[in-house]
Amino acid sequence: MSQEQSKTQPDAQASQTGQAAGVGAEVGGGHSKRATSWQDGSGNIAPEHLAWLKARRRASARTQAWQRSEGQGDGSAKTEITTPEKVRKLQRTLYRKAKAEPKYRFWSLYGDIMRRDVLELALQRVAANKGGPGVDGQTVESIMVSPEKQEQWLDALQQELKAKTYRPSPVRRVFIPKSNGGQRPLGIPTVKDRVVQMAATLVLMPIFEADFHPRSYGFRPRRNAHQAMQEITRALRSGRTEVLDADLSKYFDSIPHSGLLRLVARRVSDGSVLRLLKMWLRAPVWEEDKDGTKRTKPNLSGTPQGGVISPLLANLYLNGLDWAVNEKVIGKPVLVRYADDFVILSAPGQGKELLERLRTWLTARGLKLNEEKTRLVDSGQGFNFLGFTVRRQASRKHGRWYGHVEPSPKSQQRLRESVRDILNHWTCWKNTTEAVGELNLCLRGWSGYFHFLHSSRVMGKLRWWVERRLMRWLWRKHARKRALWTDYPIPMLYDRYGLWPMPLTAGWTRPTRS
Repeated sequence: MSQEQSKTQPDAQASQTGQAAGVGAEVGGGHSKRATSWQDGSGNIAPEHLAWLKARRRASARTQAWQRSEGQGDGSAKTEITTPEKVRKLQRTLYRKAKAEPKYRFWSLYGDIMRRDVLELALQRVAANKGGPGVDGQTVESIMVSPEKQEQWLDALQQELKAKTYRPSPVRRVFIPKSNGGQRPLGIPTVKDRVVQMAATLVLMPIFEADFHPRSYGFRPRRNAHQAMQEITRALRSGRTEVLDADLSKYFDSIPHSGLLRLVARRVSDGSVLRLLKMWLRAPVWEEDKDGTKRTKPNLSGTPQGGVISPLLANLYLNGLDWAVNEKVIGKPVLVRYADDFVILSAPGQGKELLERLRTWLTARGLKLNEEKTRLVDSGQGFNFLGFTVRRQASRKHGRWYGHVEPSPKSQQRLRESVRDILNHWTCWKNTTEAVGELNLCLRGWSGYFHFLHSSRVMGKLRWWVERRLMRWLWRKHARKRALWTDYPIPMLYDRYGLWPMPLTAGWTRPTRS
């Protein structure tokens, strides 16, 4: 393609997408105003509707408070980075066009990926996410050392993309331990590959966001795990009490490349973009054993966990399952998915049929269930999802059935293990301020996620345990022989030593942040 053609095609596509500028909203959706018939001629609300409207506003305020406390969504960088207005405008245009025309194929996106403002934003986000070096040993810090170095590095990368000489490097694979004693493979691309993947994600994400089902919550803008748990409680209240707790076997490592690229090609006809994705998917894997042996293996299937674009592609491959279960099955079961973790809630007696149909759907697409972890349960027995235990039970106050959500026993045990690593007999040498500061960081992080819905009982129990653990640590540190409880009373832990108080209120009445 000549330079003149590459300049005119984005403009032509932008003019086409401009026709849909009034359709939809930017990624994440918006709110629409509903006209009411409760007002009289003077515009006053009828008294019989006033109480209902106030209750609705209070509920809306609680939901917005949850969303503010949880941020804009999971998977984003810890450091908030403002998206430039030109990039935001590009994303809005792509989203609106995709939403207005579900069968439209975007044919000129490569030029948007190599735009300088897109590459600069991609580099900022990769730097904020940090991460280790790839096979070339280059670190993010070596690039961000100065503005001049960043400009030189981006100039070279942009030139490679323009000349189409860019080639991804092998993916460095490391293994991280799992809670069950196994190991999870993690692929680490080079910094250059991560930046280009982030640029592609910034451009492709709005297109596929227009197609994703609203009950998919993992690694999507303005969506998080708490919203997924709320959807589950709504399904339980509607009478869908039989739960299919499904677990996919090595999902990220088993996605067929050909099937995934066909799904991308339904929306993207730009050959240069498809070529980029194909190169990333087929990039070889580089491993190093404990004895120092190094080897490179071909990657025949899957998208590596750790790749920047992997969550988007993983969501795309399971999007068909979201729509098939939620919209096309008799009885209207509810599938709630977070990345590769999902549950299906259905009417009693429907679970076995759904399990067989799920196996058939997955087998046809090269995937399979982990039969040891997949199970059918009654919601009254309880099940675990995203670190929470969910159980349908009757309220003690008014006897109504509801979905009770609290941190799972395994999540509680992980917090205890983390606190034990900070407060034990071989850390007594630490400065008290340093140790308590590290403890507070652990407690804040855990509570920030698990202080949700019906967590008060668990929070109170863990707070009691943490207080006793800190008491005993101080007692040992100062070599006390007696008076464990009188020398370090509970008020002193908070007033003198600065222990952060774990919240004891319900998850929807969040205390003021300190």
